[in-house]
Amino acid sequence: MNRLGFFILAIVFSFHTAINGQEIAVLKYNGGGDWYSNPTALPNLIQFCNANLNTTIKAKPETVEVDKVTIFQYPFIHMTGHGNVHFSEDEAENLKTYLLAGGFLHIDDNYGMEPYLRKELLKLFPDKKLEELGSNHPIFNQKYKFANGLPKIHEHDGKRPQALGITHHNRLVLLFTFESDLGDGWEDPEVHNDPPEVREKALQMGANIIQYVFNN
Repeated sequence: MNRLGFFILAIVFSFHTAINGQEIAVLKYNGGGDWYSNPTALPNLIQFCNANLNTTIKAKPETVEVDKVTIFQYPFIHMTGHGNVHFSEDEAENLKTYLLAGGFLHIDDNYGMEPYLRKELLKLFPDKKLEELGSNHPIFNQKYKFANGLPKIHEHDGKRPQALGITHHNRLVLLFTFESDLGDGWEDPEVHNDPPEVREKALQMGANIIQYVFNN
């Protein structure tokens, strides 16, 4: 895509976000990973945010594809899954343009996608790397306070939870939540049988991410 194309997409993004303001979408990607996992997670998070943050997000999130211009309609895009992730050259270029134009991508590892994801992110930002966010980062200090940073929701490999980010011009454009599994905590209670306090922590952290993105 040439510079004119980038400029046009940036204008499209600005126009649509001005209209839609507070909307989120799920990213459908290629590679074989289950991008559709945790189907009740985002609807539950949306309900929680609308009730506690006074947001007005549509109850059912839309699905967007990596290489489509429709991603520019949403200021917040969520990505999850367990396995392989692959971005073509056009997909990587489109997603990078979206992020640099003001968009935000939250990637929640549902377990197993991390090694594939790191490789694909190099296609977007070969000169940048994921860096851990400290507990003093504003994303942990929105309506809900997380003094120790990202909460641990599900145990997988006995590793500590990490919030990793990529910034551009001092703006966090991508958040990767790893070894936490927030999405499992957002799901309906009977899916994972998490205690209420664990689900509450997951929903509160998710609300913080939404609030941070909408206010920045």
